[in-house]
Amino acid sequence: MEQAPHARSEGPAATAPADRRALAATVAALQPRARTELAELVAFKSVADPAQFPRSECEAAAAWVADALGAEGFTDVALLDTPDGTQSVYGLLPGPAGAPTVLLYAHYDVQPPLDEAAWISPPFELTERDGRWYGRGAADCKGGLIMHLTALRALKQHGGVPVNVKVIVEGSEEQGTGGLERYAEAHPELLAADAIVIGDTGNFRVGLPTVTATLRGMTLLRIQVDTLEGNLHSGQFGGAAPDALAALIRILNSLRAEDGTTTVAGLAADETWDGLQYPEEDFRRDAKVLDGVELIGTGTVADRIWARPAVTVLGIDSPPVVGATPSVQASARAAVSLRVPPGVDAGRATELLTAHLEAAAPWGARVSVEQVGQGQPFRADTSSPAYAAMRRALGEAYDGQEMAIAGAGGSIPLCNTLAALYPEAEILLIGLSEPDAQIHAVNESVSPEELERLSLAETLFLRAYAAEAAGA
Repeated sequence: MEQAPHARSEGPAATAPADRRALAATVAALQPRARTELAELVAFKSVADPAQFPRSECEAAAAWVADALGAEGFTDVALLDTPDGTQSVYGLLPGPAGAPTVLLYAHYDVQPPLDEAAWISPPFELTERDGRWYGRGAADCKGGLIMHLTALRALKQHGGVPVNVKVIVEGSEEQGTGGLERYAEAHPELLAADAIVIGDTGNFRVGLPTVTATLRGMTLLRIQVDTLEGNLHSGQFGGAAPDALAALIRILNSLRAEDGTTTVAGLAADETWDGLQYPEEDFRRDAKVLDGVELIGTGTVADRIWARPAVTVLGIDSPPVVGATPSVQASARAAVSLRVPPGVDAGRATELLTAHLEAAAPWGARVSVEQVGQGQPFRADTSSPAYAAMRRALGEAYDGQEMAIAGAGGSIPLCNTLAALYPEAEILLIGLSEPDAQIHAVNESVSPEELERLSLAETLFLRAYAAEAAGA
């Protein structure tokens, strides 16, 4: 994909300066409320995995979202019980007769906090530090919901919301279990819209307004290796008894070449990205790579993170170092994620990864593979009228800074479901997860300035999109 052109002769007309200043002032005045509400949302430990946190935390977060939509005048507010056992929240805000419908998306579930002791401040307590707000989900993606609410509130103070608005807030996006996808497929009329704004990506970096053109898909597998009926004394049996943990390590090691390139048998890993590039020195800084440690893979950084597959070992079940006994392990288990680039079917990638894991088992070790989650990659049509409206809106909100178009290495499985259900809908991806946000890591944070500017951009987009639809 290429960066947006600099010409501004096409697309909807710019917002009058006085109107833009008035909207900007209103959005700024709404920021204290945005912070208060984000703090309330972050306080819910809404990890959609009952093995880690009580289901009641997600239920309470869903109820908070439903109450917030109801308070803003949304009708048909509903808690949707999705097939994976979680709840998504839906609401409709009717607009003027004949106006287009825009679906706004966010998710309230979050990643687990990982090592809570590594957080400088408590992960579920929004804390301001060095000009940023820290807390799990602050950027990914509870902040995205607050962005939507702030934009709608500002519009209501300046003549009203000019489009019909549907809001859907997912409850299991981080788990990749597909509950909302299956629900949408069973109720295809529910989320139908002319344009869809997915508030779950982010700017390439702070201050550079960015829409995301591609997403990698993903597949998540659990692999179990069994070699013995039970653990054995390593002194009595070690050296001849097959160690399941050692077998697992060999299998996982087979997934990478010497330079770190992902090597799943049958899966191409040589695609290139021809658009916005990611300088290696910037990536090293953003990823906080330790001095002297090399990056893995070949090609440009953009090739590696946006256009090629990437395997990650997410976790291994094995005895902890503290309390370990001198034993040969009978069983071992791991969670393995594979990011799937655009142009590759996630189902086919799952088959190839499964076959690779099974074939790589040494010593005749028994291997079983279980699929946990899967999502298809996505590519947006950046030539659509909605993108022209978003380009104009982002440029105005960011003081003339031209919109960039980038890829994203992460996955939002719902995007392909929506694209399949509503092929005429224009899907745009924006959000608060720029590199400094450190989403999925400890000390996740959101930039209040980005929240304010993107909320303003969304108000301007909704106005511009309505005007475009009306032929203004």
